[in-house]
Order: sequence, then structure tokens, then C-alpha cells
Amino acid sequence: MADVRVLVIRAAGINCDEEVMHAWRLAGASPSLVHVNTLAGKPAMLDDYSILTIPGGFSYGDDIAAGAILARRLQDDLAARLRAFVNGGGGILGICNGFQVLVKMGLLPGGEFGRDKVTVTFNASAKFEARWVRLQVCTACCPYLQEGNVLEMPVEHAEGKVVTADDTVTDKLLGTGRVALRYVDDDGRHDVYPANPNGSTAGIAGLCDSTGRVFGLMPHPDRHFDHTQHPHWTRRNNPTRPPDGLTVFQNAVRFWSS
Repeated sequence: MADVRVLVIRAAGINCDEEVMHAWRLAGASPSLVHVNTLAGKPAMLDDYSILTIPGGFSYGDDIAAGAILARRLQDDLAARLRAFVNGGGGILGICNGFQVLVKMGLLPGGEFGRDKVTVTFNASAKFEARWVRLQVCTACCPYLQEGNVLEMPVEHAEGKVVTADDTVTDKLLGTGRVALRYVDDDGRHDVYPANPNGSTAGIAGLCDSTGRVFGLMPHPDRHFDHTQHPHWTRRNNPTRPPDGLTVFQNAVRFWSS
């Protein structure tokens, strides 16, 4: 199996970088932690990696809006280089704040949708939501996921509501496989609180681009890399199945090592 090198970026306010590094190591990858200033000063370092990861947290204090400042920084200094990285076969994973960044800089959902068609904003509940959620995988083109699986992992955010410009955009996202994950309750409903913790349109919890290699999600796979992290772990523990969050990283490692 080829070594999969992952670049994890950090910036002021990002606070999940060590968890992400640990999850990548558990999945068999070789991660490196680099400040965004270092990457901006030497963007050619991306050539040495297969995947770029933007972890969760509150980058730059989420001033203006969640992820907006880091998104602008990446857009100004690295947009062309990141697109070339993806076009060359690289992957980008954005978790929570990282997902907000990818949407606000236009890498998600990408292409024809543009930054004015989809955004991430304040939760419908008008409060910070921290709870475990169920997620339905509903795309076949994302190498981080396996279609048809139902995953459980936690969310922790105040601005996680995915909003689209109109129903036409929503239908196109669903129809083209850009909606990678949807919140779902035990009865399969996507629009019921608290199963949908933030009121996201169509229950959208994660998006991918047309290649499937750029993937962002509001829930935290980096907080379910061990069975004991799940609140019901003694009842659901299956030693033959990895923790749901860890599978996101394992699937990526398998894909980029093949």
C-alpha cells in the first residue's frame, strides 16, 4: 500500500487539528501539521501530499461569519493552486469550520453553483448545537464515503445551517450527487429537529464537488475514531466494524493508496 501523505493546516482559532492528525494516523496516513502562513508562502509543498485537510474550530474567532476570514485568505493566496491540486488528483477535506471555509471560498459545491448559490449560516434554533446525529450517505462519487451507509458522529456548531438560493439549486445539488450526507432521524426524515440540528435545507450535512474529492461536512468524524466515544458504545459496539468517524479517514486512505 502506497504511503498517503496528508497536509493538515492550522490557523488562529482552529482547535481540532490534533484530533484530525490522530485520526489520520489511525487510518494509516502520514499527516503533517502546517500553519496556513507557511502554506501561503510555499504553495508548492502541496505537490508532496495527496490530501489537504482543514480542521474544525473557530478560525480567526469566526469574526464577520464562521470561516469567512480563512476562506478569504485561501481565496486570495491559494485559490488557483488549490484548484490545480484537485485537478491533479488531490483531495480536500473540510470538517465543521473547514466545511464553512470550503463553501465560502467556492470550492464547495463548486463549479457552476458559485459562492452566491449555497452558504452556511446561523442555526435555525438560534443557539449552539452540540449533539450526536445520524447521517445518511447519499452519493456514490465521494471516496471518503460508502454509499448507503448510515453514520453517527457529533456536531458542535452555531453556524451549520446549509442554505441554498432556491429549490432549483437544492434539486440540482441532490440530482448531481453533490449532497454527500444528509441528517436523518430513525424514520428517515431529514427536516425534523433535533435530528436535523441546524435546520439545513433538505437536511444537508455535507457536500462534495463534481470529482467527489473535495468533501466537507459539519459533523466531526475526528470525534468518533474510537468506539468508546459514542454515548451508547456499550450497546452498539461491534468489534468487526470501525467507529463511524474513522471510516471517513480509512476510506480516503484506501482510495489514495490504490
